[in-house]
Amino acid sequence: MIVVSDTSAISNLFAVGKLELLRDLFDSIVMPIGVMRELAKLEDFGYDISKIGTASWIIVQHARDTATVFNLARHLDSGESEAIVLAQELNADYLLIDERRGWKIANSLGIKTMGVLGVLLKAKSEGLIPTISTILHDLETTAGFWVSDALRKEVFALAGE
Repeated sequence: MIVVSDTSAISNLFAVGKLELLRDLFDSIVMPIGVMRELAKLEDFGYDISKIGTASWIIVQHARDTATVFNLARHLDSGESEAIVLAQELNADYLLIDERRGWKIANSLGIKTMGVLGVLLKAKSEGLIPTISTILHDLETTAGFWVSDALRKEVFALAGE
C-alpha cells in the first residue's frame, strides 16, 4: 500500500506521541520534502523531530511535476501542493490530508484521502487503540487540532464511543 502524507497527520500524531499508528497501519509513509520543511517548524515549539527524520518507515521524496506543484501552491501551502502531486505520481492508495481546500482538490483529482480522524477510526477498527476519545482530547489540547462538535459526534458514533 502506498500512502502519501501532508504535514497534518504526521505533526499532530507526533505531538501527542502517536506517530507509530501510521507505521502500524500502513507500514510506510511517503512524504514530500516540503512536508519535512514544514515539520521543522515544530522545533520552534520545543519538539525534537529527529525521530521523524530518521524513521526508516518514513520516506522523503520529491514530486517530479514541479509545474503542477507551483500551480497548486497558488491556492495551497507547499507541503499540501507537493503531497497532492506526489500522491498522483505514485498512484497512492491514500493521501493523508486534513485541510479542507487541499482535501477538495485531491478528491477532485480522484485521489483517495484520509484525515487524522480517519486514521484514528482505522486504528480503532484494527484494534491498535482502545478508544479514540483520549487521543482526540490530546490532539485538541496539546496539538491544537480543531474538530467541530458535529464531526466529533459523528466520529464517536462511528467508533461506538
